[in-house]
Amino acid sequence: MKPRQSSFWKVFGIPLGIGLLSATGLFAALLGDGLWDVLSWVGLGIPAVIGAWGLLARRG
Repeated sequence: MKPRQSSFWKVFGIPLGIGLLSATGLFAALLGDGLWDVLSWVGLGIPAVIGAWGLLARRG
């Protein structure tokens, strides 16, 4: 009998990635202008798009 593989990364992998992306975006927004602004828009925009996509996919 095979031992059960941990499903930790299967369950929490994507939420942790979204959280790290959001934290990076928030941190970049505090640091400065120019490239930091671009990084903050990307870091905060992608999780927002993922959330909106999830809500809209549920309705359809």
